[in-house]
Amino acid sequence: MSKRCEVSEVGPMTGHNVSHANNRTPRRFLPNLQSKRIWVQELKRYVNVKLTSKALKTVTKNGTVEIAKLVRAGKI
Repeated sequence: MSKRCEVSEVGPMTGHNVSHANNRTPRRFLPNLQSKRIWVQELKRYVNVKLTSKALKTVTKNGTVEIAKLVRAGKI
C-alpha cells in the first residue's frame, strides 16, 4: 500500500535524526494521510480516496471536481 496522496501526489520525504553528538541516522517523514469516503456530485456516487489533511481541506473548500477528473482518468 503506497503512502502517497491521490490528489496532490505528496509522498514520503527523507532526512536525518540528529543526536546531541551530531550523529546522523536516516529517517522518513511520512505524509498525514487520511482515508475518506467522499460524495462526488459530478459522478453521483461515493469515492474512497486517500488524501493528506491539507488536500482534504482544499477539496472541502473547492469542491470535488478534481476527484471526478482523476476517477474518469482511471487514477483512482
